[in-house]
Amino acid sequence: MGLKEWFGLEGNRALVTGSSRGLGREMALALAEAGADIIITGRTQATLDATAADIRALGRQAWTICSDMAVPEECEASCERILAEIGPVDILINNVGNRDLNVPIVDETLDDWRKLMDLNVTSCFLTTRIIGGAMLKRGEGGRIINIASISGLIANRGIGGRHYETGKAAVLHFTRCAAADWAPHGITVNAICPGLFMTDANRSWNEKRPEVIEAFVQNIPMGRPGNPPEIGPLAVYLASPAATYVTGGAYVIDGGYTLW
Repeated sequence: MGLKEWFGLEGNRALVTGSSRGLGREMALALAEAGADIIITGRTQATLDATAADIRALGRQAWTICSDMAVPEECEASCERILAEIGPVDILINNVGNRDLNVPIVDETLDDWRKLMDLNVTSCFLTTRIIGGAMLKRGEGGRIINIASISGLIANRGIGGRHYETGKAAVLHFTRCAAADWAPHGITVNAICPGLFMTDANRSWNEKRPEVIEAFVQNIPMGRPGNPPEIGPLAVYLASPAATYVTGGAYVIDGGYTLW
């Protein structure tokens, strides 16, 4: 095969969760440009519709699912609906997750801990179990990409909400476990570990706590945060035939932050 075939995604259907904005949107658009049809989920129909329109402008099909994938019951129902109404999924990107609270460990309530672990871990497990389980049943292989974070490798400085580091570390090890279990079935499972990208969420952090973002950037050898479109090509690679022999990996994309 030539490079176009190695990295092409024509004939594939991808599900990207939490993809109406931010890094999820950029990965969905990159996969569409490589030839995949895209299912996107998000909590706001207006942003879902805008992203779907951009996918269709690339000549691909797009479906929107307005759902809060952090709520286990909604996540399960949405996955079952996708399989029943849209059809099989070849590529799954579990992108849902966030540090929704900046609180010290001693101030984080059990209810908040459980809610945010559902956001960062349970959503990944349920979508993998249901959508990945359908891949197993089909017997034609598949690609699963879990969006973890460099926060799963380090403890960030000057910020609270340690559910996030804990949850992303769990996503990394869940990735390895699923990769080991499903490799014999032709399903690869890998993780992407982004560093600081200037998404809407991090722009919000920059407005509320500019000293946190400034300190972070000072420790990036490249001297800048990532631009959201820069994550797209890595997602395309892991979803493509070029990554057929790649599984269980955690791919850091952070401008060198974790080198220190």
